[in-house]
Amino acid sequence: MFPIADEFRQRLQSLGGVLVALCLLLALAYEGTGRPALVQVAGLGILVAILCFSPGISKSRLIFLAVGAALLVWSILTRADWMTGVLTALHRGGIVIAVFTALAALRMAAMASPAIISCGRFLAEQKPGRRYLALSFGGHLFGLVLLYGSISLLGTLAAASAARAADPQIAEIRLRRMLLAIQRGFAATLCWSPIAFSMVIATTLVPGATWSAAALPAFASGILFMAVGWALDTIFKPRTPPRPAAGDADPGGWMQHLAPLFYLFALVLVGVAVLHHLTGIEVIGVVMGIVPLIALLWMLLQEARPANEGEARETGMAVTRLGRRVGRFVITELPGYRAEILLLFMAAFIGSLGSFLLVPLMQDYGPDLGSIHPALILFAVVCIIPLAGQLGMNPLLSVSLLIPLLPSPDVLGISPVAMVLAVTGGWSLCGTTSPFTASVLLIGNLGKTSARRVGLVWNSAHAAILIPVLAVWAILNG
Repeated sequence: MFPIADEFRQRLQSLGGVLVALCLLLALAYEGTGRPALVQVAGLGILVAILCFSPGISKSRLIFLAVGAALLVWSILTRADWMTGVLTALHRGGIVIAVFTALAALRMAAMASPAIISCGRFLAEQKPGRRYLALSFGGHLFGLVLLYGSISLLGTLAAASAARAADPQIAEIRLRRMLLAIQRGFAATLCWSPIAFSMVIATTLVPGATWSAAALPAFASGILFMAVGWALDTIFKPRTPPRPAAGDADPGGWMQHLAPLFYLFALVLVGVAVLHHLTGIEVIGVVMGIVPLIALLWMLLQEARPANEGEARETGMAVTRLGRRVGRFVITELPGYRAEILLLFMAAFIGSLGSFLLVPLMQDYGPDLGSIHPALILFAVVCIIPLAGQLGMNPLLSVSLLIPLLPSPDVLGISPVAMVLAVTGGWSLCGTTSPFTASVLLIGNLGKTSARRVGLVWNSAHAAILIPVLAVWAILNG
């Protein structure tokens, strides 16, 4: 990469942020008008944004661009309808980044809320007897609205709490258990949350699938995911010498501390469900519309709050400050997510274009998957996604490649819900075992150990039990 002046690089980063924000607006316009060209233009804009971000992205991430370019050339050389495949890939990548941008806005608002920070601290300082359940439950609720930010927030607070232990061995054990509780609570959201990429992609790729149909059994998958984690922690909890019980973190203050999180959870999840039911708009479109609106209103309330008690609220100044904050989000915050934006967009692009090229080859030369018992296919889906994660494949990429190659649920004679459960279950397991996923990397960093140890040692028993459990649950819903 040629040297670029700092000022010019900063301008490129800001331009990239503007293009990412524009992607969300174009995707919303697409949901309102039904014109695919809008979101395809958004996808092209993201490609330009990635080029703007490229001076600040590691070379290992830029390999995704090379793979995408190779697939593009392959499609041009081998398919007369290559443009259809490319436009579909741009469409899918644009939608993924639009959803990511909406969730990033909500995360920015939440991370600036004293009430949310206080809630996280309250959970991290619970007594040992209920700390795992508190952090697992808290990690789940935080994960529903903050995504990976829940691990950063709760994990940092947990590390600070564990560091206060007098015995280093106890501190190490406590930190590991706390981090696993947070990680598994977060990963359980991938089983069912309508704003998680796992559910968004699954309901997009599986013919006939809807979130409303899959919500309850998928929520049960999340409960199973956390319950197995709690059971393993209880059974294999290290026995340490008796010690004075830790003081309770504000006894009786559960509802007081958790209320803001419950309100946010209800506003986002119930709002998405109600609007989806009333308008008939797909869940992904509702998420792109309602989540940024909630973030804007929340930030407006934050800016309208008086700096000192007794001061009057100035709505006009609050709106001005909100405008500046949105500007900072676009030109500063969004470029800070450049590595994630490249990974998510290119995973969706490569998965979509790759399946476009592979499906005809599978039909001509591959085995007849329709003759395989559907239970075996569901079990294989749950297994393949986390196994592909061990090879460095983001679940967004592996799922985008895998699902189009499989017969539709109608052909297999199963409910679309069963396939959705298999996909989201495997995706959740990938989120706790793959050393290349953000959640495992974050836990390794906070726990001062390698990501591979977190995925293959800390979470091995958890995954080994859940693979058959989640597969059987998917089969039972077929």
